[in-house]
Amino acid sequence: MKLASLKQGRDGRLVVVSRDLTRATEATEIAPTLQAALDAWPRAAPRLAALAGRLEAGLLPSFRFREHDCAAPLPRAYQWADGSAYVNHVALVRKARGAEMPASFWSDPLIYQGGSDGFLGPRDPIPFLDEKFGLDLEAEVAVVTEDVPSRIGAEAARERIALVMLVNDVTLRGLTASELAKGFGFFQSKPASAFSPVAVTPDELGAAWDGATLALPLLSFVNDAPLGRPNAGVDMTFDFGRLIAHAARTRALAAGSIIGSGTVSNRAADGGPGRPIAEGGEGYSCLAEQRVVESLIGGAPRTPFLKSGDRIRIEMRDAQGHSIFGAIAQEVAADRGPTA
Repeated sequence: MKLASLKQGRDGRLVVVSRDLTRATEATEIAPTLQAALDAWPRAAPRLAALAGRLEAGLLPSFRFREHDCAAPLPRAYQWADGSAYVNHVALVRKARGAEMPASFWSDPLIYQGGSDGFLGPRDPIPFLDEKFGLDLEAEVAVVTEDVPSRIGAEAARERIALVMLVNDVTLRGLTASELAKGFGFFQSKPASAFSPVAVTPDELGAAWDGATLALPLLSFVNDAPLGRPNAGVDMTFDFGRLIAHAARTRALAAGSIIGSGTVSNRAADGGPGRPIAEGGEGYSCLAEQRVVESLIGGAPRTPFLKSGDRIRIEMRDAQGHSIFGAIAQEVAADRGPTA
C-alpha cells in the first residue's frame, strides 16, 4: 500500500493512495496521522491494507491525489538517522575536503542523527540562505521502522521495516568541513530534509526489494537536466538491516524512526569514480560528487552548487516506467528571514 500525509496541522492527515498515484481516500478512521498508525502498526497495517484494496477496486469514495498537497509522509519524526551506506560517496566527498578515509568505514556503518522536528514537503521550496554555504541536494532512499529493540541483529532488523520512501537530504557543503573538524558531527550544515509524497510498504516494490535493499535507479535532475541515475541496489556497502542494527546497538528505536541510506552512489565499471551521464555513466545523486570527479579529471570543479531559482527533482520508477513514490520537485527560493 501507499500512504501519504496531506498538509494539515503539524503532523498532517493520513490518506491511502492508489498504486498509480491518481486517487486517495481518507484513512483517519483507522489513524489520524501516519505516526499514530505506526504506533499501532501490527493492528493498523492490516486495516490500512484492506482500505487500499478497496480503493484499488473502486469500492469506496475517493478524491484526486495531488502531490502538491502533501507534507512529508512524517512531517516530523521521533528519529531521523542518516547513514552513509554507499562508501564510494563518502570517499569522494572526503577527498574533496582533503580528508583521509579510515579503513574502518568499509566495515563499520557510518551514521549521524539529523534534525527531525520538521521536514520539508515534496514540493516545498528549499531556502537559499547564503551562496557561500554551498547548497546541495542529496538523493537517498529511506526506511521507516516499527518499534526496534536494542541489540537487534541485522536479519531481524529487516522485519522491522514498515515503509520505504525517498529523501532529499539537503546539505550546505560550505559548512560541513568546519563542523566536522570540531569532532562533533553535522548540525548547521544539515537544514531540513524533504521526503517523497508517499511512503510505500515493501511489498509494493516487488522483486526490486530483497528485504534490505532497493535495486532500482534513483533519478535526479537539476533544472530538468539529468544529474544521476545510479542503482540504489548497487555498491550499497551496508544494507538497511545493517544500518538499523547499527542505530539500535545501544538503544531502542521508536516506531516512526527514519533511517536513511545516505547519498546513492555507484562506481564506474573499472572500479573508479562514476562517470557523468553525458559520458555514458550513471551520474550522481549530489552536486558535490560531480564536482569531485570534475576536479579529478580536469583539475577544478565546473558545476556550481544550487542557487536561488534552481529546480531539483528526485524520483524512482518501476520497470514499467511508473513513478513509485511520486516526485520530490523543489525550487530553491530566497529565504525571507526569521518568522518569529
